Amino acid sequence: MKVIIPVAGAGTKLRPHTYTQPKALMPMAGKTILSVIVDALLDKGIEEFIFIIGYLGDKIQDYVAKTYPDLKCTFVTQNDRRGTGHAIWLTKDVVNNDEVLIVFGDTICDFDIQTTLQSEVSQIGLRRVDDPRGFGVAEIDDQDNVLRVVEKPLIPKSNMAMVGVYKIKETPALFDALDTYLHDRADEDGEYHLTHALQTMIEKGVKFKGFKVNNWFDCGKKETILETNAILLKSLSEQAGYTVPEFPDTVIIPPVNIASGCKIAHSIIGPSVSIGENTTIRSSIIRNSIIGSFAELDEVVLKSSIIGSDAYVHGMSQSLNIGDNTDIDLG
Repeated sequence: MKVIIPVAGAGTKLRPHTYTQPKALMPMAGKTILSVIVDALLDKGIEEFIFIIGYLGDKIQDYVAKTYPDLKCTFVTQNDRRGTGHAIWLTKDVVNNDEVLIVFGDTICDFDIQTTLQSEVSQIGLRRVDDPRGFGVAEIDDQDNVLRVVEKPLIPKSNMAMVGVYKIKETPALFDALDTYLHDRADEDGEYHLTHALQTMIEKGVKFKGFKVNNWFDCGKKETILETNAILLKSLSEQAGYTVPEFPDTVIIPPVNIASGCKIAHSIIGPSVSIGENTTIRSSIIRNSIIGSFAELDEVVLKSSIIGSDAYVHGMSQSLNIGDNTDIDLG
């Protein structure tokens, strides 16, 4: 079993942060989006990873090499962002007909990984949503057999969204479908979507089962990243050995994650706050926020904010979305 993790996207909805770092490396709860995904898979015995990189791909490679020095992995570069179908097609020679688990690098899902890996048929992760028009959608029967998949339908016949997790047993059929699709025309948005190859497989008799995920966070925008951070922090606080750090004249309200080297004084931190290493915070109130490494915050009031690494913020504010290497004075 090999895992394919596409992380080539530019993350335009998360700018300014993604001007300087890939979306998959956005911090949360002391980790990154990518490390949350990889750690969960490693815990279930997955040993071989294929990362599809593109925009700022060198940073993904450096991060993986530093964080997982013994990881058996291959990097495949998608120079032109032509969609998820094209990205998966690029891994054909590396996959070499092995079964694969595809997990999108901007998606965090809570599901039974072991059961999915052991399934005797191919699987598609699903979650019921209120408005499925912005997602790939699966139509299923009462036995969870997938009857049809459609990419962003104008008139959905199902509200079961595909969450970006796929277990594929019939990889030769997958790549045959992708070969055919890529030789035909792209969609109206100029991209080749994985959904269309999956539908071709279904039409040719390949059986897919849908499985429901417990939680699904599409970490493509600020609000979702903050929500995911809060949930992961809550889970972290429930683990044995969790402790709250102490700082001079400072109140810490769990759950929080504060990296090493931080200097905090005369402040109230939490709940649901992640702070990167070597960050300095003085006379501030911060809740439901993510603060990068080597940042400096002085006399600020923040909620629902993301502050990039090496940023300097002085003054008063309520909600910010500030990228790396930013200097702001709100006084």
